[in-house]
Amino acid sequence: MKTEALEVLRNRRAIRKYKPDQITQEELGAVLEAGTFAPTGAGTQGVQIVAVQTPAYVERVKALNAQILGKPGMDPYYGAPTVVLVFETAKCFTHGMDGAAVCTNMVNAAYAAGLGSCWIHRCAQMFETEEGKALLREWGLPEDLTGVASLALGYADCEHPKAAPRKEGYAIIV
Repeated sequence: MKTEALEVLRNRRAIRKYKPDQITQEELGAVLEAGTFAPTGAGTQGVQIVAVQTPAYVERVKALNAQILGKPGMDPYYGAPTVVLVFETAKCFTHGMDGAAVCTNMVNAAYAAGLGSCWIHRCAQMFETEEGKALLREWGLPEDLTGVASLALGYADCEHPKAAPRKEGYAIIV
């Protein structure tokens, strides 16, 4: 049994405070690669991953997410210098699940690489707006992508959270 993998799964936690330092390209590459190896329905690989590191784009994504949240001026990405967006394409026929699998692989890989991450919602609503569609056009992507989720990614600027106890009967064998 690969005990290193189980250690990652047991100990990865959402990080909600980041240092402003940008992560390395090697660290980002490892996280993105992990996302590309997530299972997808019928092996379609109908997911598009977008890593946002340009400060002006990070600010636009943060503002758009905060607007959807109804809290303009808030930073829904907790100061993370990198935001990773996960979309599903027209090729995807197991909607929601494929993108979630990609996100799961990436948050676990982030922890394994010594990074903090946090899964952030509202990506679908962000990219249904005219501003979201404009960002997709600026990035050379089709406007018909469906947002699944986004990830805050960076170096933690807080103590690593402890896991809550697992509930009784979480998994059963029949």
